[in-house]
Amino acid sequence: MSPSRISTRIRRIKPSPSSAAADRFAELRREGRDIINLAIGEPDFDTPAHIRQAGCEAIERGETRYTPVAGTLALREAIAAKLQRENGLAYSPREIIVTCGAKHALFNALSVTVEEGHEVIVPAPFWVSYPDMVLACDGTPVIVACREEDDFRLTPEALEAAITPATRWLVFNSPTNPTGTTYTGAQLRALADVLLRHPQVMVLTDDIYEHIRFDDVPPRHLLAIEPALRDRTLVVNGVSKTYAMTGWRIGYAAGPADIIAALDMLQSQSTSGVSSVSQAAAVVALNAEPTFLPEWVATYRERRDTALRMLNAIPGIRARAPGGAFYLYPHCGGLIGKRTPEGKTLATDNDVVIHLLEAGGVMVLAGTAYGMSPYFRMSTATSVEQIEEGCRRIAKAVAQLR
Repeated sequence: MSPSRISTRIRRIKPSPSSAAADRFAELRREGRDIINLAIGEPDFDTPAHIRQAGCEAIERGETRYTPVAGTLALREAIAAKLQRENGLAYSPREIIVTCGAKHALFNALSVTVEEGHEVIVPAPFWVSYPDMVLACDGTPVIVACREEDDFRLTPEALEAAITPATRWLVFNSPTNPTGTTYTGAQLRALADVLLRHPQVMVLTDDIYEHIRFDDVPPRHLLAIEPALRDRTLVVNGVSKTYAMTGWRIGYAAGPADIIAALDMLQSQSTSGVSSVSQAAAVVALNAEPTFLPEWVATYRERRDTALRMLNAIPGIRARAPGGAFYLYPHCGGLIGKRTPEGKTLATDNDVVIHLLEAGGVMVLAGTAYGMSPYFRMSTATSVEQIEEGCRRIAKAVAQLR
């Protein structure tokens, strides 16, 4: 057999489960299957009209050319103003780079800083792409299990135990995908105290869900809690979730000048600058008051509460109330060991998910993809009607088990 033409670093990773679910959903729909998709984490709201209009006006003004690799000055200034206004973080435009979504910023950050032998701490449950991004950059993901009884939060004790001389980064996401976990100021302070004792550890904050919170407490940023971490923190965010701009592909990173310069250099040799039209729209998104957001968050809360009520009424399933984002991470351990009408024993949460799809026509994602079992991730970024129908179908599929 001839050697593989694909590099080792690529062969060690796997396709994104969320992307695979999206492809599978589209395939099933083409086959005429009636499927309730509760797997994809994408707001179902339209991008607000004033932001859409800004994109159209940019086209009419002829703003359809290449932009600087790091992004237009107008957008980087808007990002700097947003970080100061909302997070209490001071960055100049030269300490900011615009990327093709927050995912791009995260991957590039690991690409320019991680080498073989470096470890990256990833609290679990985690967003599915974090470990594979680390592997693709020749690093070693160190998965730290966060207990359900701690609301899936990373504790200072668990963080301390995971740090070694090889630790390069801590990836910190809040509110989290898939659990919606949030942190209080005191909890962030405790984590910061651990990090201060380990100056070799950098912090990669993924803040993409920061404004989708249900605790009515303004979000606190780890870096605002402990400014001494500034020189080793990269702040990553974007407009996809807060502003329902997933397809516009605008993310950004703010941080130390040397890392931003390395990101700029890598991007100059890969994607170059982000869409000029999307950047013009993002300027308006970040500079305008998000008057729509309280209503959106109230809607997400209603959807969450509906799903919690219905799921917790199903024998074998229990779900905790998340503090933010638009996901639930129900425990399905009560279904493990049960048998389907066809005689198949459900041995894993992946078996449970397959049964819910085949018997109920509901698509969710298995907890194994997020580093903790037996759970499944369910998105509540769709209508109450879809959620209610999905939960009814889940209950019907569970009722078939023996």
